Amino acid sequence: MIDASPAEPGSTLEGNRMTLSTRHREWLANLPLKREFPGEILIFHGTPTRDNVYLLESVRSNGIVSPATDKEIAARLGRVSETLLLCGHTHIPRAAMADGRLIVNPGSVGLPAYSDVAPVPHVMETGTPHARYATLERTGSGWRVDHIAIDYDVESAAEMADRNRRPDWAGRLRTGRAVMA
Repeated sequence: MIDASPAEPGSTLEGNRMTLSTRHREWLANLPLKREFPGEILIFHGTPTRDNVYLLESVRSNGIVSPATDKEIAARLGRVSETLLLCGHTHIPRAAMADGRLIVNPGSVGLPAYSDVAPVPHVMETGTPHARYATLERTGSGWRVDHIAIDYDVESAAEMADRNRRPDWAGRLRTGRAVMA
């Protein structure tokens, strides 16, 4: 189920909600929170139980983002038995081990940086405009993860953001940074 909390005025969430048709919103609302391949693979957006909470990063009270500790990751995972966990939400490509489990965030294809107000104001940035994804291959010794960064026509995407009155997105697409100097 998707997050139905109120959207900040002018936020991406508000814009997306206004753009989507009722049919699309209903389709999204009926998607499962996670996809399980019991005992082996678990796929989810934020954490296995919360779509809007980061798994591999923690936002400190001063807005600084840092890698989550093993204890924080374990608490957010709860009682999952799968050994390969695929998450997202931060848009930051990363792989981590926790309690013998591999956790992979492939990054973002379409937004390399953003700002958020929850739990406190902070930014997530990759520092480059590349589209990102990951490939995984099962080997004799476990999973091999390759994080891929792809050049694409960033300017066309940024121009579309400008046309949609989102200069903040345009800058983020061009630079991979959320805070512009």
